[in-house]
Amino acid sequence: MTAMFGMSEVLRHSGAMDAAPVTVPSPQSDCPLLFGRVLDGKGGARAIEWDEAQGWTPARAGEVLWLHLQRTCPGLEEWLRFKLHIPEPTAEMLVSDMTRPRAICEGEALVATLRDLNFNPGSEPEDMISMQLWSDGQRLLTLRRAPQQSPNEIRDQLDHGMGPHDAGAMITQIAELMIDHLSGAVIDINAAIDRLEDNADHLPMEERAREIAEIRRDCLALQRHISPQHEALQQISRDAPAWFEAHDRREIAESIARLRRHLDDINISKESAVVLQDELRARAQAVGQEATYKLGVMAGVFLPLTFFTGLLGSNVAGIPWADHPQAFWGVIGLSALITLVILAIFWRRRWI
Repeated sequence: MTAMFGMSEVLRHSGAMDAAPVTVPSPQSDCPLLFGRVLDGKGGARAIEWDEAQGWTPARAGEVLWLHLQRTCPGLEEWLRFKLHIPEPTAEMLVSDMTRPRAICEGEALVATLRDLNFNPGSEPEDMISMQLWSDGQRLLTLRRAPQQSPNEIRDQLDHGMGPHDAGAMITQIAELMIDHLSGAVIDINAAIDRLEDNADHLPMEERAREIAEIRRDCLALQRHISPQHEALQQISRDAPAWFEAHDRREIAESIARLRRHLDDINISKESAVVLQDELRARAQAVGQEATYKLGVMAGVFLPLTFFTGLLGSNVAGIPWADHPQAFWGVIGLSALITLVILAIFWRRRWI
């Protein structure tokens, strides 16, 4: 079986039969299709293979073709341009590594880039990974570079007859799942802050400083990614084509409100981390001042003693009691007396 990326379409649109051939992926190694489904409009779907998807047309009203694609596959951009007649700048955006969330409308087509948390092994969830999507109401393409959870979750819902009914509902479901994943990350950050506040006196200072730094870094990373996602969803809600129905716009509006609340929670968490860091810095400064104070008290006690014993230890003639048999104990007693006098002065002045 040989899958062609619409070669006849390429020749027809190029206007030259001798044009350079488009790179064609083979189904074994270069097929961009990760999985495909044809939505039945009732919450269910059937699987569809790459070859069948090339000539797909809706067999009945309400059917929608969903193809989940690997956007790094060679020849995918050409297939988007010549098979689906997607404009070249849009096709380039769909397969590019420029992953800042955004959304635009081109006639009856909706084009968007959204970000999801990264749950792949060896990655931090806050790294975020992008998904590009394109839909004209009857067809929906989702494109990714690294594996994501959201498409797999929707596929499972469709296979159990509990999925979205149309392309608009599919897009809103994708956005909601991404926000659900984000909710878990925000809850984890809040839990980490609560744990630090509850165990402030039990955790070593170095461990607290490290965890606070991690929380601030995670907050900044999430905030950097969520803000443009918020703007992209607003663009979808405001500018989506007519096939994006009123209830889909309401769902997107609710997703926008949830995302805004998450932004507020992240800002609060970031401010809480700053407060914890300030408290930790103040505590460290207090510990340092206390250590300096103790050293000063010790110096105040031992400096006169050092001067006294150093003076008596001078190797010159005329040192008092130099030949007296009890001179050593006399020096010990006099040193103790000097120490007691110094400590009494310190205590009277409330220095100790």
